[in-house]
Amino acid sequence: MSSKNDTISKTLIVVISLCLVCAFVVSTAAVQLRPLQQANMLLDAQTNILRSARVLDGAASAAQVRELFDKRVEERIINLSTGEFTDKDPMQFDYRASWRDPELSTQLSKQQDVASIRRAPHYAPVYLVRDEAGELKSIVLPIHGYGLWSTMHAFIALETDGNTIIGMNYYEQGETPGLGGEIENPRWIGQFEGKKLFDDQGNLALSVVRPGNASDPNHEIDGLSGATLTANGVQNTFTFWMGDKGFGPFLSKVHQGALNNG
Repeated sequence: MSSKNDTISKTLIVVISLCLVCAFVVSTAAVQLRPLQQANMLLDAQTNILRSARVLDGAASAAQVRELFDKRVEERIINLSTGEFTDKDPMQFDYRASWRDPELSTQLSKQQDVASIRRAPHYAPVYLVRDEAGELKSIVLPIHGYGLWSTMHAFIALETDGNTIIGMNYYEQGETPGLGGEIENPRWIGQFEGKKLFDDQGNLALSVVRPGNASDPNHEIDGLSGATLTANGVQNTFTFWMGDKGFGPFLSKVHQGALNNG
């Protein structure tokens, strides 16, 4: 009996020791790789910002992306409720983490939460993109909203009128491949180029309609065949982020010429 107990004890010791060693190795690797992961995430964001603004076309090395971003893009943090620039340091502000911070975000009611994002951040980054001569060319805004299966993240680039879309780029989503996943298809997102967010009265007019039914060349986008809920999610994303809880106050100031004053 004691022999069996000794065998079980030794086995347990070996198993527990192995688990502890594996846990140590994994945690150590995670800590050591975190800076690289963060650098890759930053590079991916910079690439997608440049692509949405149509500054970057085709393949580019990491060094080329960083150089182009540093030269052409200025990141600023705005107060979403007032639409005004803040003095927050973008390098010290974790936008995604702020969504979960009760001091930096507000719980949305069911009626307010049309994009199913649960909390509205108090602050958000905007990206001011300049041309080679240093003249302001576009404004890039980060937006996100829930589709059928996932939260869909995108950057949308606007002309300096704060209304005309230059480009849009969905860069993170988990929708059904071949259906809702087509939000990343260049042919689909290409429809947004040249469209207007608002009508002459300042109301949101951009609309994702049933596939094949887009008739307004200024405001309507053909939806996705077989992916109605994903397309609805795209519409809801615009409804929220271009409204009062999103970038609406900032865009109102842009319409009034705020960017001309720095």
